[in-house]
Amino acid sequence: MDKRALIIGGTGIVGRNLAEHLHARGDWTIAGLSRGRTPVPAGMEPITADLTSAASVADALKERQFSHVFFTAWARQATEAENIRVNGAMVGNVLAALGPGGALSHAALVTGLKHYLGPFEAYAQGSVPTTPFREEQGRQPVDNFYYEQEDRLFEAASRYGFGWSVHRPHTIIGYAVGNAMNMGVTLAVYATLCKETGAPFVFPGSAAQWNGLTDMTDARLLARHLEWAATSAPARDEAFNVVNGDVFRWNWMWARIAGYFGIEPAPFDGETRPLDSRMQQARAQWTDIAARHGLAEQDIDRLVSWWHTDADLGRPMEVLTDMSKSRKLGFLDYQSTPDAFFDLFDRLKRERIIPA
Repeated sequence: MDKRALIIGGTGIVGRNLAEHLHARGDWTIAGLSRGRTPVPAGMEPITADLTSAASVADALKERQFSHVFFTAWARQATEAENIRVNGAMVGNVLAALGPGGALSHAALVTGLKHYLGPFEAYAQGSVPTTPFREEQGRQPVDNFYYEQEDRLFEAASRYGFGWSVHRPHTIIGYAVGNAMNMGVTLAVYATLCKETGAPFVFPGSAAQWNGLTDMTDARLLARHLEWAATSAPARDEAFNVVNGDVFRWNWMWARIAGYFGIEPAPFDGETRPLDSRMQQARAQWTDIAARHGLAEQDIDRLVSWWHTDADLGRPMEVLTDMSKSRKLGFLDYQSTPDAFFDLFDRLKRERIIPA
């Protein structure tokens, strides 16, 4: 098969890692569709368009053929109603441009565990399915832009005859700069600030997260999962959870992250202390740190997502994910979550994002 991939959001945490993985495989031709504000990774052809405009997308993809499309981007809006309108249209616009040509073999959509937890407007409120989350638990009775994206995908697949897969990672660990949801880079910057300023390395989340079991998803493992589902017959037309395969408690992980940076973790007293309300001085502090260490990015807002890290670590319940469906169909990859963090931190040092 002539494998020609179009990655929607090729510079984000998922898209960048997917592009690097496919490029390393050597048998994929790769293009990335975005607004063009961030340089694309090596081996990716950039295509610029406004994903929210059907005309812009159609013009950018005119006379282009791809065997696979991977949706790895979303645009955060002020309300869930707007999230539904904008993010649903992004999926619909791309598939309307690619589907009629007949070349498209598979479309993969990356969503996440908000499929089970509900959207940010109603995050983890009301009835939440019993953990570990399993694919057959289905949708929550709330508005959710993930559901709109799925429905756009299912409708286009039925109309044009291509296969599909949906991928639901937990919090993703991976290298990217300038994206809206990146706990790994946020924690690296937070630990660096604490080390440089002498501030205590305080866990910002809830007692439920501090004490409960959880899991995470390495972006590199997710990239392999995306390729597997896109090229594996048993995975066609299926939705999957995707996590590393190990479990941990934050009261164990927090000390290991602190140890990597050579700082002491502050004792946890059971109170939730969100980063977003404690980081008012961080912008000026980071500008100074970046100048002193010759770092590549002085704008802290391109590195951190305090709000997203607060949302994940502040959950009032245990969040754990079942991977049995993928395992039974043949995807057996595993990734140590501590190693995922440490590999990311090492790369951030090599790329001069944090001090070496």
